Amino acid sequence: MSVKPEHYDVLVKPLITEKATLVSDANAYVFQVAKDSNKPAIKQAVEALFNVKVKAVNTTITKGKTKRFKGRPGVRSDVKKAYVTLEAGNSIDVSTGL
Repeated sequence: MSVKPEHYDVLVKPLITEKATLVSDANAYVFQVAKDSNKPAIKQAVEALFNVKVKAVNTTITKGKTKRFKGRPGVRSDVKKAYVTLEAGNSIDVSTGL
């Protein structure tokens, strides 16, 4: 599968958090993705960019929190995350980046 420029638009960045590290034991990786992306597009992008075989894609949208910025109330942006589970024998080194 060849890499297309659209694949870089789907995946925003890999997320490296405590929860993401825990799910990596189950051969799953977490990516922040574009809000308008769908599961087949995410699967194609991961398979093309990292040269791996994807088993499943689960997505979630985290609503932005209301926080105070310089004393004034503001709202953080909504974030869409994709939990990508890989087939056995495949792995991604997320520390290298895209």
